[in-house]
Amino acid sequence: MSKRALQKYIKDLKKSDLEDQIIDLYVRFPVVKEYYDFVFNPKEEKLVQEAKTKISNEYFPLKRKRPRARRSVAQKYIKHFKKLGVESHLVVDVMLYNLEIAQTYSLERNLPDSFFKSMSNSFKEAVHFVSVNSLLFEFKERILKIYNFTLEHHWPYEEEFSRALDSID
Repeated sequence: MSKRALQKYIKDLKKSDLEDQIIDLYVRFPVVKEYYDFVFNPKEEKLVQEAKTKISNEYFPLKRKRPRARRSVAQKYIKHFKKLGVESHLVVDVMLYNLEIAQTYSLERNLPDSFFKSMSNSFKEAVHFVSVNSLLFEFKERILKIYNFTLEHHWPYEEEFSRALDSID
């Protein structure tokens, strides 16, 4: 069904029928419930803390022996936050936190090249998101700290980190 057809269908419904359909969607689909729960009671800080805890647990697990170090966990939260409409500065905070915790993790381990490539992509996405949302003033210090860490510890793909940073100047 196209958006236009949906709009026509909604206009033809009585108010009570429309209300019943929205309640039915809310009950049937967890995504709709989550959306309305967020809209009416955002609790963004709680969501951010939950995401940071999960991301941290990927690198420094409390219940398992081995860390999984999956970038996808952070990416899932970031995508979800964007979809919900979480404030941009909180999304950036999670993006940069993911990079910072990964850098701490990298100090203790010999990691495959794919880890560094993945972090390069995360850095590029974070810098782009900061630029698009005009948040450079707020996050410049953290971004530079992450960048300098990659230089000091001779991470592979230094030039990609540098290019990402150059794109915002």
